[in-house]
Amino acid sequence: MSIALHQPAAAEFAWSGANANPAEQFPGSIAAIAADHRPSRMPFFARLGGLPGAEAHNPPMLGQIYLVYQSAMHAMRAGIYFMPHLDSPVMRRRKLRIYMEDEGVAGGDTHHYQLARAFRSIGAAMPLGDEEFGDLGELCRRLDRGTAHFVRLARSLYSRSLGAWCIAEAMSDDWMRALAQALAVHHLEIVGQPYFAATLSHAPGEPPPAEAITVTQTVLRERPSLIEETLRDAEIMADALDGIWESLDAIVRAAADPAN
Repeated sequence: MSIALHQPAAAEFAWSGANANPAEQFPGSIAAIAADHRPSRMPFFARLGGLPGAEAHNPPMLGQIYLVYQSAMHAMRAGIYFMPHLDSPVMRRRKLRIYMEDEGVAGGDTHHYQLARAFRSIGAAMPLGDEEFGDLGELCRRLDRGTAHFVRLARSLYSRSLGAWCIAEAMSDDWMRALAQALAVHHLEIVGQPYFAATLSHAPGEPPPAEAITVTQTVLRERPSLIEETLRDAEIMADALDGIWESLDAIVRAAADPAN
């Protein structure tokens, strides 16, 4: 499935107020994009939760959901290592902390392995082994067209601005909670899996970690010319993530109605 991207005109990001500081308005702009593209609004999550029991336990279907979702997450995790504008000594320190928070799970674990274990625990037939999620170009050859497009796009967006990172961080709590709740309808044990535990441990609607916004604001205060590009890339990434939920919905619809 291909992902249709909406690339907003620069006028959409015009700042109100002649004396307004664009960097100070940045958090609100990201919040607005996140609200417009709230993942849990997408039909995939409700459709997955509403599957009949037998279909919801189908190992190949669960494996296909895992493949698409893990590939998208892998592309974004890999993209963090290529983020620009963080090369000064103080920003390199922040960048190192970002790496540690993104990958440094207690005991040397990682979110990638946690997600794989979560899907194995509910009987998914895993299409790829853990270490086969490596080079993005090689991975794309094993994916459907829409997911491969997302993987390539994520690499491009993460390497040219901080917008994709910001919007992914702003929305990740919502999609992880929605995925956990949909799977838990049929696989209650999923809520105890470490991959979902941190998200489910706090109340819905609590503000997500602000590191992405704080770091990006620091960059934008020094380089305000980057603001339009940063917000444009955030919007493109939000559109692309909509495409991932649509691809996942197509998998669930096929499982619910094999005749089609």
